[in-house]
Amino acid sequence: MASTKSPTIPVVDFAGWNNESSRQRIAQEIVAACKTVGFVYIVNHSLPESMLDEAFNWSKLFFELPQDEKLKAPHPEGWAVHRGYSWPGLEKVSQAMNTGDDEEKANQPREVMDIKESYDIGSDNNTTQPNQWLPENSLPGFRGFMQRFYWECFRVGGEILQALAVGLELDDNYLLEKHSGHNNQLRLLHYPPITAEAIEAGRAARCPAHTDWSSITLLFQDDCGGLEVEDVSSPGTFFSATPIKNAIVMNVGDLLQRWSNDLLRSTSHRVTLPPLPDRFEGTDRMTRRRFSIPYFMAPDPDSVIECIPCVGEGAAKYEPITEAEYNKMRASMQY
Repeated sequence: MASTKSPTIPVVDFAGWNNESSRQRIAQEIVAACKTVGFVYIVNHSLPESMLDEAFNWSKLFFELPQDEKLKAPHPEGWAVHRGYSWPGLEKVSQAMNTGDDEEKANQPREVMDIKESYDIGSDNNTTQPNQWLPENSLPGFRGFMQRFYWECFRVGGEILQALAVGLELDDNYLLEKHSGHNNQLRLLHYPPITAEAIEAGRAARCPAHTDWSSITLLFQDDCGGLEVEDVSSPGTFFSATPIKNAIVMNVGDLLQRWSNDLLRSTSHRVTLPPLPDRFEGTDRMTRRRFSIPYFMAPDPDSVIECIPCVGEGAAKYEPITEAEYNKMRASMQY
């Protein structure tokens, strides 16, 4: 008889990561979640709560700026540079997901517009992905804080990459050594209010089902809700990733799935209507606005990604590829 138990995202307490007695347990719990669900809540991590609160405050201030101010830091045309402000409708996630989709599917972008806006930030030392900063007088202090937050996220993400390596019985720095931090991406996301009817009728979307490209994603979300994860035991069925205050929602990206020979799972996820009972506001059934902050950790561009020794099943399923080659393949699908 089939199980009727609802799928859930495991919660891992990271408080003891620096304690040798609990380090192995934490690592094994994270890897187990990444093998089965592809997502894990990480609580009691070392990113200060005050810094998270400040990051969301800055994000709200940015998106509340007049449109002509935000457009002083526009996303450059095309797919090659993924920095700056993207207005609603600019980005369309292709229908291709994960590592096995064919070229024909990859070249079929969706027709439905995503009703979201974003601002992407990277390392100022990454000359191939130059940051598109606002003028300082547009939002004084914004740039300085976001630079500090970017590197704090990298520090915490580095600890999680180390945990994954330990859980895979590799050297602590096996994964981290390919990540200098200069090829990561910090994204501020705002989902403006929209009529529920537009989403229900399929005329608009918040963020349709997709997988992430990189090694891992660290996601911070507000209390609105709406993030859903695909049930791997029932493809096409999604369940809610209910917000947990100050938790990191960590998920495996496509590149790490490839790197691990499909041992670790890059799971499809989407953002849709917030859950009941607080789904709408007002008689015109407007959704609540939603803020989230994902941080995508990617290996350095010249890193060669090939099957990790002694993981996965059977022979290597994928040819070696550099991160730059992989990123070009995926980014060209999206813009």
